[in-house]
Amino acid sequence: MSNTSAPEGLPAGRTAAALDAVDRAMLDVLADDARISVRSLAERLAISRANAYSRLDRLLRDGVITGFGARIDPQLAGLGTSAYVLVTVEQTAWRALKDTLGAIPYVEHIALVGGDVDVLLLVRTPDNATLRDVVLGRIQAVDGVRATRTWLVFDEFPGAGSPLS
Repeated sequence: MSNTSAPEGLPAGRTAAALDAVDRAMLDVLADDARISVRSLAERLAISRANAYSRLDRLLRDGVITGFGARIDPQLAGLGTSAYVLVTVEQTAWRALKDTLGAIPYVEHIALVGGDVDVLLLVRTPDNATLRDVVLGRIQAVDGVRATRTWLVFDEFPGAGSPLS
């Protein structure tokens, strides 16, 4: 079921914050350019600067916006080898594993998933030798990991992203 079908101002999901059209437009603008000044943001949204500051503060306080950062091209940043590592774990171990897996260098993203595997990791390394060391030496050595499968990424393309407004 799509989150876009929720009535205006009501949370789309159980944990979604109540966002109105201006909040969603603000998120859309910030997702495109997080370096925009609050003045320019207010002008683009046709609201006062005070309103823009207030809304931005609320979105940060409520955890809707979790931070600001740069989008980095992994290839140009020296992390030219990427892989999805599918991890099967002991069923009682997943809670303890998230912190351990998250502390492994080169693990960019961790997702608990349903299906044939339990955890999906996005790993970005400088080369295949480092990828081998991360998967075979670090991930498979974690207590509770039963098996891994590695899918090498040949190329990546951006998607449209999620519609916020």
